[in-house]
Amino acid sequence: MISVHPLALHTLPALGAEGGNEAPTEALATSSDTAASLPLASHALKSMPLSAGGLLLASCGGGGSSGGGISFGPAQTDSEAARFLSQAGFSSSTESMAAVKSLGLSDWLDSQLDMPVQGTSRYEWMVSNGYAVEANRTNFTGADNAIWLKLMSSPDPIRQRMTLALSEIFVVSMQGLPIEWRGLCIAHYADLLERQAFGTYRQLLQEVTLSVSMGSYLNMLGNRKEDTRTGRVPDENYAREVMQLFSIGLVQLNADGTPRLSNGQPIDSYSAQDISQLARVFTGWERDRADAMDYAHVTRPMKHNAANFQSGDKTVLGTTIPGSLGGPEALSLALDTLANHPNVGPFMGRQLIQRFTMSHPSPAYVGRVAAVFKNNGNGVRGDLKATLRAVLLDPEARASPTGNASGRLREPVQRFVQWGRTFGITSTSGRWPIGDTSDPASRLGQSPWRSPSVFNFFRPGYVPPGNELAANQITAPEFQLLNESTVAGYLNFMQSVISNGFSSGDVTANYAAELSLATDPPALLAHLNLRLAAGAIHPVTLSELSTAVATIAASNAAGQLNRVRAAILLVMAAPEYLIQK
Repeated sequence: MISVHPLALHTLPALGAEGGNEAPTEALATSSDTAASLPLASHALKSMPLSAGGLLLASCGGGGSSGGGISFGPAQTDSEAARFLSQAGFSSSTESMAAVKSLGLSDWLDSQLDMPVQGTSRYEWMVSNGYAVEANRTNFTGADNAIWLKLMSSPDPIRQRMTLALSEIFVVSMQGLPIEWRGLCIAHYADLLERQAFGTYRQLLQEVTLSVSMGSYLNMLGNRKEDTRTGRVPDENYAREVMQLFSIGLVQLNADGTPRLSNGQPIDSYSAQDISQLARVFTGWERDRADAMDYAHVTRPMKHNAANFQSGDKTVLGTTIPGSLGGPEALSLALDTLANHPNVGPFMGRQLIQRFTMSHPSPAYVGRVAAVFKNNGNGVRGDLKATLRAVLLDPEARASPTGNASGRLREPVQRFVQWGRTFGITSTSGRWPIGDTSDPASRLGQSPWRSPSVFNFFRPGYVPPGNELAANQITAPEFQLLNESTVAGYLNFMQSVISNGFSSGDVTANYAAELSLATDPPALLAHLNLRLAAGAIHPVTLSELSTAVATIAASNAAGQLNRVRAAILLVMAAPEYLIQK
């Protein structure tokens, strides 16, 4: 028997009010022996805000700390510890909450940030598991497996969260990577971001720029000097995007991220001339490979061929790059110019805040983070470790979620990884066959390293139209993925994986702790509320969900498992969970 779950009828208007993508609503289909049998009382669900804007509050001004030297003592409650852990990484456990409460937020965070890269790289995993074969030269077989393995099981969740965040800023996507050995190429690019996640911005920019992945994705690979006979000019794609998306943005910024104005209008941060001049700098780069079978070339930086380099002086953002410099030296000076631009701190800082703590930070919050990016306290510019520390420990991020601090919609991948890590999913085969989760109707509507374009899955300046967020110009990037169809698709997908895992039981979760509470629905829902939502779900809602879960017979092991599965789904469908405060 297939029926419509009552929760879908209340969740859809609560989360689908952003006005985009008027796709038909898809009802949540549930099997009769699990969540479909829940007679949810409607008054508790109706008490939830019926628009996304009611759940995202305007950000407060925050405190006055500089950020880099912020220190916090122990969290006072499990909820505070769980909230911090879900912001910094993906999930919380009894052990991690205890550690945060014992060590204090600052010391615990420092211990995590100081961890070296853990485990085998994605590229090495693919090679050792037999994916580096001729049959896979022009496909991505094995790449999703390697990416999910790290996201779900690597013992350094903060580095993995930062790697995911950087993948949504310095975008290279499997949706547009027309190169040989492309699966190995994207795996190595993910490794590159992971390796540089807590390094310096300047070194990250260097490695991204010279990677075969980015070279192929944005056409710097094979970019050649002009040819007056044919009219060929250097390709401007990477020159444009490295400024617009990876460094300085479209408009000049104040130190707090607000736009600089002239006669009431924002000032452009670069011109068409800057693009064409920078494109001339980015000429002469090609693959460093022995032959077509040399798949390891995807791990090496591109090499320079002076014969294809554009001669002459170039002027970029007011800096003259002398024609006497060779290609590598010219590129280094150009990247120095970008990395030292005053826009970079607020431009990157705001996006990291959005990826970790809140969608619409105050200018004061952005300014404090940008100040740490400018100087980590030891004279180092662009220290990403110090910058992330400032993001997570800022007074605005640590303000009580019941106060005026804003939140963020958890992106679908984040929710899914949180489920996996919370319930300790494992892969029997070791192959992690989760696959592409991009389909919005039947899966998540989002899959890591598979954004539709270089502009990511959502834009940092996106304001959902048609509600109080639009009226107040509140940015909420993840809402760009949200519509009635994707909400229903997410719920259907999560119901399936919570119950069945993947690939006929190859990837499964462990619900042992939850099964021990199955005969006590209030205790089960309180446990899940803490672990998944950091205690954010309203007590009235929890009471109603507990009553509903109790209607599932739990006289045997099968019934108890059904209770646990239904309870997890209901918590992960609650608006107070979906909006991370």
